Amino acid sequence: MALDIRPLDHAELADHIDDVARLRIAVFRDWPYLYDGDLEYERRYLQPYLTSAAAIVVGAFHEGRLVGASTGAPLSDHAEDFAVAFSGSGLDLATIFYCAESVLLPSYRGQGAGHAFFDLREAHARRLGFGRCCFCAVIRPQDHPARAADYAPLDPFWRKRGYTPLEGVTARFSWKDRDAPEETSKALQFWMRDLQSVSPLT
Repeated sequence: MALDIRPLDHAELADHIDDVARLRIAVFRDWPYLYDGDLEYERRYLQPYLTSAAAIVVGAFHEGRLVGASTGAPLSDHAEDFAVAFSGSGLDLATIFYCAESVLLPSYRGQGAGHAFFDLREAHARRLGFGRCCFCAVIRPQDHPARAADYAPLDPFWRKRGYTPLEGVTARFSWKDRDAPEETSKALQFWMRDLQSVSPLT
């Protein structure tokens, strides 16, 4: 199943905003996020990507259908959200590009979309002059009852891309897990790589 993976301009993103929102809800419903998503919230969350010149949304299409998406923006755009996480780290948020999330329907995984998502976002960050890229991933207990026995963490993939965990740099966000009565707070670990170094994939 050949995928057409490309950055979306603002007009194309506007046409697919609900498709991206539904993808986020569908993919993040699974482990490890277990997110009980809401379409209206997702529309609001994605609105800044329609107007920001520095943000990027990458779409993955199969026969004209959006089956995956990946987003990124300057970390300083999220300064209020991440100020506590990065306090004391000595890192300048203005030099870091944030690879916010990647979502892809299960039947399209294993075809290189994950690498393409990172390649395009990192190239975009370099063009804008950023020296580093980061992302964050939720931390869940190993013995969580919703964890599938065959779940394979993405840590080896991220390390292959040149990312390593930032010691002591974690954020906390709250969302409602599926089948949970209310929102609960979760910890998310930040990972980062230096964009000036040569990628292990090149």
